[in-house]
Amino acid sequence: MKQKLKLTRRQFLKASAAAAALAGTAGATRYFIPKAGATGTRANKEVQYVRTTCSPNCTLACGIRAMVVDGQIKALLPSNDYPEPEYGPRGCLRGLSFTNLIYGPDRVKKPLIRTGDRGKGEFKEVSWEEALDYTAGRLKEIAAKYGPESIGFIFQVGGTGHVQKGAWIALATLAGWSLIHPYDQNGDLPMFWPMTFGVQSEELEPLEWLNSRYIAIFGSNVLVTRLIDADLLIKARNNGARVVVFDPNYSPTAAKADEWVQLKPSSDAALALGIARIIVAEKLYDVDFIKTFTDLPLLVRLDTHKRLRAQEVRGLEPPPGLPAYREAFVAYNGRPLAVHPEKLDLPADVLLEGEVEVELRDGQRVTAKPIFQLLQEQLGRYTPAYVAQETGVPAATVVRLGREMALAKPLNVIYGASNYQWYHGDLKGRALALLPVLTGNIGKPGAGISTYAGQYKIRFDVQDWWFPKAPRWVPWLYILHGPTTSMTAPWPRNSLKALIYGWGNPLDQHNMADRLRQMALKNELELIVGLDFSLTTSCRYSDVVFPAATWYEKTELVTTPLHPYIQLQQPAIKPLYESHSELWMARELARRLNPEFEAHFFPGQEENQAAEKAIELLLAKGGPPVAGITLEQLKKGPVRVHSEAPGDRQIPFYEQVQFKKPFPPVSRPAALAATARFVKSGRIEFYKEEDTFIQLGETLPVHKPPFNESEYALNPQVKGKYQFAYITRNSLYRVHSTHSNNIWMNELQDYRPRVFLNPEDAAAKGIKEGDMVEVYNDRGRVRGYVALDPGQGRQVVVFEQGWWSRYLDGNFYNSLTYPFIKPTHEVYFTPGIWAPNTAWNEALCDVRKVGEGQ
Repeated sequence: MKQKLKLTRRQFLKASAAAAALAGTAGATRYFIPKAGATGTRANKEVQYVRTTCSPNCTLACGIRAMVVDGQIKALLPSNDYPEPEYGPRGCLRGLSFTNLIYGPDRVKKPLIRTGDRGKGEFKEVSWEEALDYTAGRLKEIAAKYGPESIGFIFQVGGTGHVQKGAWIALATLAGWSLIHPYDQNGDLPMFWPMTFGVQSEELEPLEWLNSRYIAIFGSNVLVTRLIDADLLIKARNNGARVVVFDPNYSPTAAKADEWVQLKPSSDAALALGIARIIVAEKLYDVDFIKTFTDLPLLVRLDTHKRLRAQEVRGLEPPPGLPAYREAFVAYNGRPLAVHPEKLDLPADVLLEGEVEVELRDGQRVTAKPIFQLLQEQLGRYTPAYVAQETGVPAATVVRLGREMALAKPLNVIYGASNYQWYHGDLKGRALALLPVLTGNIGKPGAGISTYAGQYKIRFDVQDWWFPKAPRWVPWLYILHGPTTSMTAPWPRNSLKALIYGWGNPLDQHNMADRLRQMALKNELELIVGLDFSLTTSCRYSDVVFPAATWYEKTELVTTPLHPYIQLQQPAIKPLYESHSELWMARELARRLNPEFEAHFFPGQEENQAAEKAIELLLAKGGPPVAGITLEQLKKGPVRVHSEAPGDRQIPFYEQVQFKKPFPPVSRPAALAATARFVKSGRIEFYKEEDTFIQLGETLPVHKPPFNESEYALNPQVKGKYQFAYITRNSLYRVHSTHSNNIWMNELQDYRPRVFLNPEDAAAKGIKEGDMVEVYNDRGRVRGYVALDPGQGRQVVVFEQGWWSRYLDGNFYNSLTYPFIKPTHEVYFTPGIWAPNTAWNEALCDVRKVGEGQ
């Protein structure tokens, strides 16, 4: 294995000791300089502390105090200035060692234009004028030849970059380019949310974990991926909350839980439905809640499998003046009732069980059942014995869990991204959502279901800065897979011919079966432009690289789904070398593309001043969540984003449940009409009547085993050939591929990518601890050193994501995966909310010692 930039353990310990010494001076205002000689002393140097924010895509958004001496960052220290002390101090070793990236050898110092073959990393350094003129010229050529929509822009998660990313989003809309949303690109889009609740996603803030009495964690490793807030989970457990982890592998979070329930990979839906069966069969559900807030009382026609509509029934009329995205469906309490989709009230005697006959306007009589009855019949299949067979969880445990979850309130379900990054991740989420909904654990302190994945969430209105014109969007998976006959999303008439990316590493971290690199190497992408501060793998495949300022060298506005603060990212130092902020780049390129575009980007203002103007615009136009918050306040420290809940707490669906407002709440930046159509009843919906759901047998949540509709459908021969599930989990040492080239982080791993195996699986193949092995399938391969883990499930290979290919002998760990598109994800298209989601973990493989059988 190649070992570049290696730092010895002794050097690392010395550097750590030095960092600790610096941290001890955090309250000082002078930096100690020893005596210059016998004749006198030098003056102590001024030390400046700048309050700023760490901004990778990890959801933590840690406030940081940068210690600056003579224009250099000497140390990055955790801040402890949050109004609620439970949220501070914040900062992990990844973030505190970010100086290794700021000053490291991979730093892009000047604009680059490619001179060699793509992927070789051969460039010439050029001036900004040449790089910008060249890029603008090429973009004009491509737009004229193929149409501007053939140029795609990937902007990565918006919560870490309302200003800088917003600048390029604005440029893309002005120029008519296609935008590619980060949420589905990252595979982080939990599709059950729009299907069930009509929203992009929702989360309890971690302080609300302290109000929970039962925390059920399905495939989320909080102690690794939510490291800074993990203490609140431990505190919740110590305060009496029962913490149960459901995972095929014994994770650090499982080690701190009251109970670890090991289950087979991607069998969560079967377990959730078995638990729901106990709740329903033993009548442990909240009758009033499900009648008031869910679609379970609504009638479904047995002949068409569609909901019965008021306009179909003799004697009923839909309420007047309904928005186009709403429909009046029918319930029954001795007679048919037209259910108002924006009034969450039904008679107490509304029917939940049984079967009725209803006369239609044309005189026809049809049989219908309430959705609750259909659900009850569906759940009948999920007996404890069947669930035990599908999941490996003992039948008695299934029964006990059902009773525990129904009776322990508030119930908090955490559903991890690695768990829904499967082909049937939407079905698992819909099944898991039954647990808090049936028991009335929605919209209340400490209760609900949460998916903490990425810093994607836009917490306030951004239209005035981001969208000077209507945007065009293309889902990521169509770029890799190609268009499908069932897609509802738009597709560029001449496909994608150019790609501009920033804040990520798409040709390495997100390659999915190598398709994007193939497009680059075959020149299907005629121009690739990267914005980055490090020369990543993706930069090496680019035609132009713009040197970007790091987040300690520019002004930005940051939010996160994990804690409810809006924070200012203030520059601690000036941009190094010839780097600039992305806003500056967008403005310069805008002027070259069309002089009229420049007016949007505060021309004439220095780049940080322009960024502050953008922040003032965002705050002024951001709506209720940021009402009254000013730039001057943010310069003093973090400010809590407003909500409808007491104390501005982040409690999903609080206003729907407490004030009986129809579902869904707004998912910014989309308009309500674009998301309310997902739940036309104005209620939480478990029955999906769209034709695709009917055809696939997924009108209600159901368990489907992995691989049958993905790997085996793609190639039936792999069923006996590859029998290991290939899981790429998040690493403690990286945030996706950020920090892959951080020498401190790599030293902690001995520069060795690990392949984790169950000892029994390894023994069967003659593999021992530390052996170099190759994980492979028909699509690709990756190598690493074996770590034997007795807590890992059988027939599972785990590889920790984020390693750049240069650490893998030129291989790519995602080359084993495939861009499957599930048809239910195509029924609607609202960017970053309802779109095909990447199934990273829906991959089969085998493993062998290097040198054997090759």
